[in-house]
Amino acid sequence: MQHENPKHKHHHPGYGTYILVWLALLAFTSITVTIAGVNLGRYTLFVALLIAAIKSSLVVNIFMHIKFEEKIFKVFLALSGMTLVVIFALTFFDFIYR
Repeated sequence: MQHENPKHKHHHPGYGTYILVWLALLAFTSITVTIAGVNLGRYTLFVALLIAAIKSSLVVNIFMHIKFEEKIFKVFLALSGMTLVVIFALTFFDFIYR
């Protein structure tokens, strides 16, 4: 007989949560397509990256269940995200000052 450790409770969002997140992802995808046709000048890239960040956070937190994992997983995920941000920033600075 297996005994479940009370520290490791398994949280699973209901189907309603999955459907709401799916609808939000569809809405953000529609917004992204709409924004692509609008000239926002120098803010176009910023808006596109902001929408992509929101969509990826929804996928990571809900569909990949990171929201319900231990804190160490969240720390490593944040560390890798910050590394990605630094790489993007260095790339943008290289592109701007070329």
